[in-house]
Amino acid sequence: MTASLLHNVRALRPGVGVVGSAVLVEDGRIVAIDPPADLLPSDLNRVDGGGRLLTPGLIDLHIHGLGLYLFEDSPEAMQAGLAELPRYGVTRVLPTLYRVMNKASLPKLAKLTAALKDVTAVRVPGFHLEGPFLALPGAGSETVPGDLALLDALFEATDGCITAMSVSPDTLDVIPVIERLAEHGVAVFLTHTRANVEQSEAAIEAGARHATHFYDVFPVPDATEPGVRPTGVVEAVLADERVSVDFILDGVHVPPVAVRAALAAKGPRRTALITDGNIGAGLPVGSRHKAWELEVRVAEDGAARIHAPGTPKHGALAGSALTMNRAVNHARQWLGLPEQDAWAMATLAPGRLLNGEMIGDLVAGADADLVLWDEPEGELVARQTWVAGRLVYNTSDTMEMSH
Repeated sequence: MTASLLHNVRALRPGVGVVGSAVLVEDGRIVAIDPPADLLPSDLNRVDGGGRLLTPGLIDLHIHGLGLYLFEDSPEAMQAGLAELPRYGVTRVLPTLYRVMNKASLPKLAKLTAALKDVTAVRVPGFHLEGPFLALPGAGSETVPGDLALLDALFEATDGCITAMSVSPDTLDVIPVIERLAEHGVAVFLTHTRANVEQSEAAIEAGARHATHFYDVFPVPDATEPGVRPTGVVEAVLADERVSVDFILDGVHVPPVAVRAALAAKGPRRTALITDGNIGAGLPVGSRHKAWELEVRVAEDGAARIHAPGTPKHGALAGSALTMNRAVNHARQWLGLPEQDAWAMATLAPGRLLNGEMIGDLVAGADADLVLWDEPEGELVARQTWVAGRLVYNTSDTMEMSH
């Protein structure tokens, strides 16, 4: 592969800050930041970034769909939806499945797994299965007790392509499930739970190391005595330094002050951003689509909402309509963080959960998953996106690209 020099950029290393103005890429990896001229290869592709911000690609650990596509609808829908992600600066993703994890759906799950090999626009380490071992239902999620036989069937149907699984600490017989997942190197996320402190601590000891869409579907425990503050899974997670968290930072699911509280406990490298995106994410307000045989609309507040009998007039939350570039921009605007820490939440923090020390980093030796950004009126718009040094998204044919 021909080496490329991305120059005249503001190269931002998450957690550190701007570290240079040129990045040399070869064989899918970053070779050097601001390399000396005498070390540049003779056959070199030069990309003039026009003084724009260059960052590592964004990583979304929890996303069900995007645009017109719900990933679990079909292999074709999943492939088409994943192909749209680079336009939002996403270079690595865990497609999240919700209602295809029972014995009857195993053949469909196997077909979705087979389709992963044809995805080239983004890196897909594997699936995030949200369930089925959940205690509280969400938008039609299954709630079943821990079942090692079913778990083994899921491993077989996915050919081992389970990177993360969300479970509830208060699910019956869930501890053996968590232990089996940890043995297989699967990241265990906690969610959909009203677990008490003891149940939560047991899940963490068994191998759970992350809580997803934190605070959302984590009900506050009932007060049992005036003057005594109830505690539960939220406090157990915040108190344990081994456990990281993530948030849907869309202004609907959780207020910024709650995210700032978690940041005070965890720091930006253990507080990740996700979208929990549904079909309709990235589309205009008012868009209507079908997900899980229910109508989902992009609401005026920017959320994805189900409209069905028995739901509130404004609809019931069903994931979000958020995209990762907007999530980062909200972090920059709402959380009062140094810019490099806002980026760390969307690159380093999720990268750590994927067992990669340099995933989501901008340093020699890291993957050349990079995004060049425009910032019109304070927004973040991906201009160009590279995966392993390969240009997968480009909005401009006028940028200088020469040998």
